[in-house]
Amino acid sequence: MASIHPTAIVEPGAELGQNVTIGPYATIGAHVRIGEGTSIGAHTVVEGHTTIGRGNRIFQFASIGAMPQDKKYAGEPTELIIGDGNTIREFCTLNTGTVQDGGVTRLGDDNWIMAYVHIAHDCRLGSHIIIANATQLGGHVHLGDWVFLGGLSGVHQFVRVGAHAMTGFQTRLSQDLPPFVTAAGNPAEAQGINAEGLKRRGYTPERIAQVKQMHRTLYRKGLTLAAGIAEIGAMKGASAEGDADVELMLGFLGDASRGIVR
Repeated sequence: MASIHPTAIVEPGAELGQNVTIGPYATIGAHVRIGEGTSIGAHTVVEGHTTIGRGNRIFQFASIGAMPQDKKYAGEPTELIIGDGNTIREFCTLNTGTVQDGGVTRLGDDNWIMAYVHIAHDCRLGSHIIIANATQLGGHVHLGDWVFLGGLSGVHQFVRVGAHAMTGFQTRLSQDLPPFVTAAGNPAEAQGINAEGLKRRGYTPERIAQVKQMHRTLYRKGLTLAAGIAEIGAMKGASAEGDADVELMLGFLGDASRGIVR
């Protein structure tokens, strides 16, 4: 049912779904589960308690499921869980979680992870994310759906990036980046909203206008974060679609313990 190259090593106990392809010199550990139609490239190592869903493409020389780069790690059976339809390019490194944060590193569906990206322990990534080459995520980073991170960006541990947010080339994030907001620089500064991305996802002009209004409230009126949250909350009721965006923003800002990118 699976196509395994003669030079690959698949340890006893590994579970491979139908039409899985294992390339030359790849190594699959005993606690690994790989879903239907997923391909594992040459020289890739998949180890640890790693579960990979259906239809993923993992290219050559990736390291998937290695133990976390955390000196507190003491060999606990923590996990890496990867969803369906993801593309993970060459030399990417994805580590398992730690018991200090639930024990799971998680990647959603339909994500595009370019070469040399590092996804550290306990990261939580949503779906439809693009991470460009050589971007590095510290431990416990959370990325919402539809996030785009520009090449060579760095995200500090425990930072959250809201849905539909975007960073430019070589951006350094050490504070939370709210939903819809674009940022660039070292350190990062807010630039505007990801209007083009929202158009591509079917947002109406009216809905985008309300997102812009939330951005102006946070970044153009000189308000404190608490005052900005209150004013954004008062926008509820204008439209059902807009209310979902307001709720997304309020939920994110209400948990911004690191502060937000300004």
